[in-house]
Amino acid sequence: MIHTRLVSILRELMAARNPLTSEYLANNIQVTSRTIRTDMKDLEFILSKSGAAIKSVRGKGYELIIQEDQLFRSFLQKIFQNKPRESGFIPTLPEERVQYVIRRLLLTNQFVKLEELAEEMYISKSTIQNDLKDVKKILQQYDIFLEKRPNYGLKLIGDELKLRFCMSEYLFNRRQTELDMINERILILPPEEMSAIRRIILDQIKEYQINLSDISLSNLIIHIAIACVRIRHGNYVSLYPEELKDILKQKEYIVASNIVSRIEKALGVLFPKTEIAYITIHLLGNKIAVQPNISEKEIQSFVDVEDYELIVKILDSIENKLKLGIKHDKELIVGIALHIKPAINRYRYGMNLRNPLLEAIKASYPIAFEAGIIAGRVIKQEVGIDINENEIGYLAIHIGAALERIKMNKQVKRCIIVCASGIGSATLLKYKLKAEFGSKLEIAGTTEYYKLHEIPLHTIDFIISTIPISESLPIPIIEVNTIFGGNDFEKIANALIADKEQTLEYTKKELVFLQQRLETKEEVISFLSERLQSLGLVDETFREAVLEREAVAPTSFGNLVAIPHPIIPKTNSTFWAVCTLQKPIDWGGKKVRFVCMLCVEKDSTTDLKKMYDLLLKVVDNEKLVQQLVKCETFNELLHIFLKEKMQ
Repeated sequence: MIHTRLVSILRELMAARNPLTSEYLANNIQVTSRTIRTDMKDLEFILSKSGAAIKSVRGKGYELIIQEDQLFRSFLQKIFQNKPRESGFIPTLPEERVQYVIRRLLLTNQFVKLEELAEEMYISKSTIQNDLKDVKKILQQYDIFLEKRPNYGLKLIGDELKLRFCMSEYLFNRRQTELDMINERILILPPEEMSAIRRIILDQIKEYQINLSDISLSNLIIHIAIACVRIRHGNYVSLYPEELKDILKQKEYIVASNIVSRIEKALGVLFPKTEIAYITIHLLGNKIAVQPNISEKEIQSFVDVEDYELIVKILDSIENKLKLGIKHDKELIVGIALHIKPAINRYRYGMNLRNPLLEAIKASYPIAFEAGIIAGRVIKQEVGIDINENEIGYLAIHIGAALERIKMNKQVKRCIIVCASGIGSATLLKYKLKAEFGSKLEIAGTTEYYKLHEIPLHTIDFIISTIPISESLPIPIIEVNTIFGGNDFEKIANALIADKEQTLEYTKKELVFLQQRLETKEEVISFLSERLQSLGLVDETFREAVLEREAVAPTSFGNLVAIPHPIIPKTNSTFWAVCTLQKPIDWGGKKVRFVCMLCVEKDSTTDLKKMYDLLLKVVDNEKLVQQLVKCETFNELLHIFLKEKMQ
């Protein structure tokens, strides 16, 4: 029997991109480094017979090496199967027990006694009763309820459609493709029937030129497989007449009908009309278009006017709050447009969308995910659709791609010259700059001061001006002589390398609170909110605004880091409040010891990309975080930041 702690270590090693130190693992699993080193020996012995090994990298930590892929997959299948006694894996953590109970109840139409569940997991009846509180909360998201009957036990009660959506979420591993599931025989249909479903779907979507992503194809196969099992047991989906009438008009209904007629012949399952409509819903909800280089006119051809206006409002809101400079990114507009229509269909029919990349997106692109949260709030405000984390994650992918494009385009800085002395002087300045900086600097053009407001400044990095400009602008202004002289070239050279410098300009000594004894995220948020309020930096509404943001999605991003912040800007300046914890706490399912309370200025016009880059490097740098959480004084913290230089 493999101990739960060894499974936790294995999960961490499988998810890691780089070697993990014993200290990092100890913090995450809440044991000592010595215990981790002992566990590693036990895990290494187990893995030596299972197609894998643990490599100890001097000065860096432990790394998982997979030597025989099939043998290792078989090993994983055994320890992560649903039935604990058969696999030897006993769920001991509360979240593992909750997942087990949900799966157990979904896989039966019969009542299950509490004593039976308790015996299977080697726990007391009182423990399982406590776990049922979390089980109920999760099931309520699908409008599914637990029916309790004396002497019989528990049974799930809910709409058949919602039960199936819940099954798709909790019976299958988010990270597996349908081919993985077929190969590993973990579905509740025989492999040959799964293969037949897949082949039939592929033939039909090819014939009707419907493009599905790999994840969408996997979703559809899973849902049809579940439908087959449920129909064989006499459980059918029911739709209201008005909903059914609308679905029958869709092109996708024809495709669904063809898929069903072929599956009926291949599997011997009779699908009623409502079940065909159910498959149509999935085609409507998963339908995507390949992302071509598309023009504004072509965008308008497949995006309703209302949807296009919604996209503009989304990008305006993101730009107003985060200042990411992505508002005019045409590929981003196309990406969101492609996502909006299926998202509306998914919401309309209560369809869940699995996102196997969600945790990776949150960890690698927290700023993009935050922009996705803002997009979600706009969608809810304008359309009344309350999208969940999975949908937000897909929006964040498009936003993250836009941010990466900015990075690529920002390798060469762009400037514009403001000169009051006429075209001759401006041209002279232009050629002097080209001679001095060559390909390192792109000169977008020259302009008079009074025409400056006509220039799209979001495409410019800084302004070079021969006259003083007192007006507040969103980009730096470098004042130079009409005929270059003095340190003019030096000032411009400094502007070209400015983004490479990293400092702690966003926090001060009085905003840093080290080695705190706090035990919950609510305590941390209250503690920091009270401190900021006592300093006159926030008002009494700040704490609730932060908790409101947490309710949408936890701001923990892995690597022991959380970045809480109010759901809308509440401060008159941009700053951080930093808090480190003596012991890791649970923050939305992740362990946290380094907390950076992010406060962004209301109606800010400042370019905040430098600050976001700095935050991202903190989230990504495991070594840095381990050093920061040990700091006892502000000077130590400052020294570590400066020493690392965050490169």
